[in-house]
Formats: sequence, C-alpha cells, structure tokens
Amino acid sequence: MSSSGIDYAILVRNKTRLEQLVERFNTKGQAQFYIESLGGEFAEYEEENARFQESFSLVQRRLSSVLKNKVVERAFLPSFLFNPKQLVVVVGQDGLVANTAKYVNGIPIIAVNPDQERYDGVLLPFTPQDFLRAVERVLADRYRVREASLAEARLNDGQRLLGFNDLFIGNASHVSARYRIGYQGEEESHSSSGIIVSTKSGSTGWLSSIFNMTAGMRQFLDPADTPPPQPAFADTELMFVVREAFRSKRTQASLTAGILDENEPLIIESFMPTNGVIFSDGVETDFLHFNSGAIATIGVAPEKARLVIKE
Repeated sequence: MSSSGIDYAILVRNKTRLEQLVERFNTKGQAQFYIESLGGEFAEYEEENARFQESFSLVQRRLSSVLKNKVVERAFLPSFLFNPKQLVVVVGQDGLVANTAKYVNGIPIIAVNPDQERYDGVLLPFTPQDFLRAVERVLADRYRVREASLAEARLNDGQRLLGFNDLFIGNASHVSARYRIGYQGEEESHSSSGIIVSTKSGSTGWLSSIFNMTAGMRQFLDPADTPPPQPAFADTELMFVVREAFRSKRTQASLTAGILDENEPLIIESFMPTNGVIFSDGVETDFLHFNSGAIATIGVAPEKARLVIKE
C-alpha cells in the first residue's frame, strides 16, 4: 500500500459517440449507413473514437505499471461504491469530471484530456503523457487539489442529490413548473420554466447562458452597447435563477435570483402532481422525483470535490 493509504485506482470513462451508435444500430456498418444517409460525416465519428481509444489505452497501460485499477463506465457511477483507499482517474470530457465528482465523496480526482484538439479541458489539466506524475504524487501523499463546492438538494423524505455544476428544479416536460419558493424569509408561488442553481464551477455553463439572454434583452430597455454581465459570487456560494417566471393573479415574480451559502438555503415546495423533477449537471437520468408534497432544501453540500492540479 502507498504512504497515502491508496491501493487501487478507479478509471472512469464514457462511451464514445461511435460506440453509442454501434450499440444503437448493432453494427458499425449500419451506423455508418444511418449517418451518411442523413448527410453526416461518419469519418469524424471514426477519428474521434480512434483518438479516444488510443489515449485511453495509453492511460490504462501506464496506470497499470504503478497501481491496480478497475474501469467503470459513466452509466454505473451512481451505483458504484467508492472508498478512501481509491483514487479516481477520469478520461473524457469536462462533463464526465462533473458527473464523477458528486459520487466519489472527496476522493482525489485526476482528470485527463484524451483529445486536446477537440475538448477545451477546463477541468482536464493532465494529458495521457503527463498524468502518471500526478498519480505518483497522490500515492506519496504529496499533491495539491482545487476544492470545488457542490450543490445539494435534500428532500423531506430523506432523498438527496448532489450537483457539481448545477441543479435543475422544475417539470420534466416543457410545461410550466408550479411550486412555492422560500428565500430570506420571503415566500412566493411561482409558475416558471424551472429553477437553475449553479455552483461557482458551473457559472460558465448553464447559468452563463441565462446571463447572455438577459444581456440580449437589455438592449430593448437600454440602448447602450454593454458586454454580457458575468455571475459574481464566491467559490463557497451558489446562485439560483428562476427561468421565465410568470406573473398572474395566483403567481408572483419577485424572488427570481439570489445567493445561497451554508446558512442561507432555498426552500421549494412542489405543486406539481406529476413530472416534477430535480436533476443535476444536465443528466436527466440522474434525478429525484419532485411531485406534490415534496419539499426540497437547496444549499451548499457539506462535502467538496477535490480535483488534483498540476504542481
């Protein structure tokens, strides 16, 4: 066992687009026929897959030289049991890091960018060529991490969901979400397109698109040409925004944005008889039912994601 107490690595990956197509159409030939019959470039799927497989194979070979490891597909993360004697190596896009972080309960994560030409890699500081040094530092217990706050949704029946980037609270379809919202001692009944609760890590994602929309509409109120405003809140805080709140005889639209911290949660009571949901990080299959009678407390989670950084 290493001086850090770690004796096993969990290697996390997701299926490539080509692998998903072959899974859907049974053979590569049928997948190619489908894409090309629609005018698509199948070669792009093949090139992307080849690059990923090459990178993943290199990571697995190099990791195996210093540590036993097990491959876990993204789809199995919610049911996989992580423990403190493991470290996690994620090979994939930024979203896979976000989807992994909320399940590992503070285990250090080494995130590897398998294709720097395709992926921005905001959360992927390492490459297949240099990640092993980070693994060795973790094993020697001489590593540094960036801690990232997580968002938490806790229901009154005890169920709980974490979000690395954001949580969505609303209706599973495109109809209006109905609920009561409570914030800083005030309450309102809402009919809206749902609520986004973003962490600082997620502020450049879904939340930023809401700010962009707001900035675009400002031109009709103020002719000044100003750049889109940027979300401003601390790493240890969350921001919530209500999307398209509708004002009527029964619904209000004043509590539409705010900052949450460890002492200031958001309380939401569902008025939706069916199709109410809370999901995290854009993964609709990773959700809690949020129907009439359910009350959600939204706030900063007690645990944090720990992303290993370069020295």
